[in-house]
Amino acid sequence: MPLRTSHYPFSAIVGCDADPLDDLGLALVLASVSPEIGGVLVRGQKGTAKSTAVRALASLLPPVEVYRSDRFSVDPADPAQESPDGPFPAGTAVESRPVRLVELPVGATEDRVLGSLHLEQALTHGQVAYEPGLLARSHRGLLYVDEVNLLHDHLVDLLLDAAATGRVTVERDGFSVEHAARFLLIGTMNPEEGELRPQLLDRFGLTVEVAAPADPAARVEVVRRRMAYDSDAAAFAERYGASEKALAERIAAARETVRHARLSNAALLKIAQVCAAFEVDGLRADIVTARTALAHAAWEGRTSVTRADIRRAALLALPHRRRRNPFDAPGLDEELLDRILGDEEPPPDDPEPPGGSDDPEDSDDPAPGRDGGPEDDGDPAADGPEADPSQGPDTGPDQPDTGSDQPDQTPAQPRGPEDSQEPAQEPEEAEGDEAGRRPAPGTTVGASTPYRPRTFTARGTGIGADGRRSRALGTRGRRIGAEPPGGGSGSSLHLVETVKAAASRPHGGGRVSLLPRDLRVAVREGQESNLVLFCVDASGSMAARKRMGEVKTAILSLLLDAYRRRDKVGLVTFRGTGAELVLPPTRSVDTAAARLDALPAGGRTPLAEGLLEAARILRRERLRDPRQRPLLVLVTDGRATGGRGSVGRSLAAADHVAELGVATVVVDGESGPMRLGLAAALATRMGAEHLPVSEVSADALSTAVRERAA
Repeated sequence: MPLRTSHYPFSAIVGCDADPLDDLGLALVLASVSPEIGGVLVRGQKGTAKSTAVRALASLLPPVEVYRSDRFSVDPADPAQESPDGPFPAGTAVESRPVRLVELPVGATEDRVLGSLHLEQALTHGQVAYEPGLLARSHRGLLYVDEVNLLHDHLVDLLLDAAATGRVTVERDGFSVEHAARFLLIGTMNPEEGELRPQLLDRFGLTVEVAAPADPAARVEVVRRRMAYDSDAAAFAERYGASEKALAERIAAARETVRHARLSNAALLKIAQVCAAFEVDGLRADIVTARTALAHAAWEGRTSVTRADIRRAALLALPHRRRRNPFDAPGLDEELLDRILGDEEPPPDDPEPPGGSDDPEDSDDPAPGRDGGPEDDGDPAADGPEADPSQGPDTGPDQPDTGSDQPDQTPAQPRGPEDSQEPAQEPEEAEGDEAGRRPAPGTTVGASTPYRPRTFTARGTGIGADGRRSRALGTRGRRIGAEPPGGGSGSSLHLVETVKAAASRPHGGGRVSLLPRDLRVAVREGQESNLVLFCVDASGSMAARKRMGEVKTAILSLLLDAYRRRDKVGLVTFRGTGAELVLPPTRSVDTAAARLDALPAGGRTPLAEGLLEAARILRRERLRDPRQRPLLVLVTDGRATGGRGSVGRSLAAADHVAELGVATVVVDGESGPMRLGLAAALATRMGAEHLPVSEVSADALSTAVRERAA
C-alpha cells in the first residue's frame, strides 16, 4: 500500500516509535483497528503533538474501495449501503483511494457540515441539487475536530445525531437527502480553554491525557526530529518509511484478527465488575471497554482477551465517564483497578457439549467486537441513563444539580484573633455561634453543594457566539427576517425572500431571473454566550466562616450555570491593599472552580481597587472581542476600608464602572440581624441589580415569590 508522506510520520512521534506505544499512539491505533469503539478524544496543553498524531494516522490506514462517480463513498461490497448518487449498475467502475481525513473547523456553518443547496445549479440551470457536506465526505474515513471543546452547540448536536445513527438526514431548501455517515471521530482539545459538553464527551470511546515530556533527553529528541523534518521533509519521511510500512501492515493484520477474537464470559464479567466498581453511568462504558479489549488483543496478535487487555482498555475507556460534575477531575484509581482485576487471568469458556451449534452467533458470548457499529450505540438499553439529557451535568439551567459528587470540605478551624487591620466593631461579626466565627487571615473555607441559581442576562440583543444566556441575532433560533449576505447575522439562504427580491425588479412581462444582488439570508434570533466576570470581596469583613461558605457556594453555583450556558468566565479578587486577576477570562470553569476553592480571606477591603481592576479587564476584553457582551457579578458587603479616602474612591470607581454600560449584579454578602445596607446603596449607584446571597438560588426566589403572593 503506498503511504502518503505529506504529514509528519506517525512513527517519528516520540512515544509512537516504540512497542509498546504510549497512550496517545495506542488509543489512535486501537480505534483504527476497531472503529466500533467510537473515536478518540485527546486532551492536553498546546504543543503536545495532538494534531500531528491525528493527521499522521490517516496515512497508515488501508485504502477503501468506492465507485468512481460516487460522492458519498459507499462500499461497493455492501449492497445494503445506498448512495444518493446511485443506484450504480453492474460494471460501474470501482477504484481504490486512501482514507480521507476530513477536518471540521470550529467556525464551520451548518450548511458546510450537512450540505446545502448547490447555488450554481439553482441559479444557472434552475435545478435543485444537493451539495454534500463534510459529514458525507467523512464516511468510511476520519473526522477530525481540532479544539472540539470550542465547537458551537448546534454543530455538536449534528455530530451527536450522526455518531448515534451512522446516517445524516437533510430536509431543507426544497430537497430531502439521506446518506450514510460512519466515521472515526477524533477530537483534540486544551482543557484550559473549557470543557466538553457531556453528551459529546460520552460519544468518544477513548480519552487520552497528553503532556509535554518532563525528561530533558526526551524533549531534546522531539526538537531534533522536528528540526530535521522542517529541514528536509522528504528525506525525513524516507528515513521512517520502513517503520511506517510495518505499522500500517500491523494495523491491517489486527483488523483481520479482531474479527476472530473472542471475549470469554469470565472476561466479560470482569469488565462489568470494573465498570460497576467505578460507578460509571449506563452500559456504554461496558461495551466500549469490551471492544477496546478485543482490539488490544488483536493488536498484540492474540484472539483471546487477557487481564492486560482489560486493564489497558479500562484506562482508556473509563476516566472521562466517571465525571458527573464539570468540576470533577478526570482520572482512574489504578490501585483500585488492579484490586478488581486480581492476579489471575480470566479462564476461557467451557467447550460446548457434543451436538452443540458451531455457529458463533448461537453462543452465549455477545462478541462485542463483532456487532454492527453505530446502530448498536443507539440502543436505549446500551445508552442507559446518560442518554437522557436530564441525567447528566449538562441538563441546562432549568434542572437542579444535586452536586452529589462534590466532596464535603471541612472548614479550617480558627487559629487566632481577628485581623487587627479590620475595624473593631462590625455588627455581623458579633455573632456568637461557631459557624459565624472568622478563620485566621489567609485560611480558606470550602463551598457547599452547588444549587440551581437564578438566571442573569445582558440587557438588549447582541450578536455574540451561540450560547444559552442572553438574546442575540445569530445562526440559530427562530427566523425573524431576512437581509442581503454579509450583514453578519444571517448564514442560511432564505428562498422566499430571495424570490421576492428578484420579483420586485421590473422584468417587462418576461420570466423572473435571479441575480446575485437578489440573494437574501435568514436573520435568526437565538441566544448567545457571555463573558461572566466575577469580582469577589475576599477581605476580613467577608471572612466569617458561615458567610464565606455561602458566598463560595453561590459563586460555585453561578460557575456551574456558566458552564452549562457555554460562557467565558474570569475571576478578580480584592483584599488587603489591592486587587488581583486570579483567573484571566477563559472557558475553563474547572480552573475557575479550583481557584475559587483555594481563595483565602482576610485583611482590609480595597473596594475601589477591585472595581477598577474589573473595569480594566472589561475594557480589554471588549477590545479583543467587541461582539461578546460582558456580565459583571460583584460579590461584596459594600464596605470600603482599604486606605485613606477609601469610601470616596470606591464611589468614584463605582461611577466609572457604571459608565461602561455593563450589565452588573451585586451579590450582597452581608448577613446577620444587623445590616448596614452598603451593598444595596452601591448597586443603586451603579445601576445594578441587587441580590442578597441567600436569594441567588432559584428555589429561594420561587419561595419568596410564593410567600409574597400569599
